[in-house]
Amino acid sequence: MSVALTQHTLSVQTHGRSFVPLGSRIHRVLDASELRAGICTLFLAHTSASLLINEGADEEVTRDLERFFARLVPDGDDLFLHRAEGPDDMPAHVRTALTQTSVSVPFAAGSLSLGAWQEVFLWEHRHAPHTRTISVTLIGAAQ
Repeated sequence: MSVALTQHTLSVQTHGRSFVPLGSRIHRVLDASELRAGICTLFLAHTSASLLINEGADEEVTRDLERFFARLVPDGDDLFLHRAEGPDDMPAHVRTALTQTSVSVPFAAGSLSLGAWQEVFLWEHRHAPHTRTISVTLIGAAQ
């Protein structure tokens, strides 16, 4: 068994503030590699979006998260001076600071080792559509 490292870049188009499931895209990257077991690390190279692992079976979960963050970090809050790109600019940065821009997930038998209800999401924090870049690094063993 040999250990290898591969890197891929995913380009993800968002449609404004929303959750974009990434599981199927990550599985395509895994399928294209010869790696069967190891670790998958995702890094989002942006400051106004984040990566999240959470429930993917019930859309109310993501809607509840959005409602919670809208209350916690409201757009247009007078607290924020940085508004270069509009009233959602600084709140998007705070949302990113409170969440994460990288996640690592083990994989086995060529599939992510997520729980039954888990999904990997890109969470767009801006209202305008954006193209987001995610670096996918796979470290593992080929069989």
